[in-house]
Amino acid sequence: MNPCELTASVTALANTISCQYNNDELALLASIFVQLGDTLATIVTQRSLCENIKK
Repeated sequence: MNPCELTASVTALANTISCQYNNDELALLASIFVQLGDTLATIVTQRSLCENIKK
């Protein structure tokens, strides 16, 4: 999947989700996905640091 297809897919998913939930529920989902993204970024950064230490 190229970058344009990826962003279009994410946008389509966001639009689909937004039709299913009210504003309060969407705010909660948004914060959950932000935390998920931040946590994944932390994990991949930590893995990278650990791999660099092993070298």
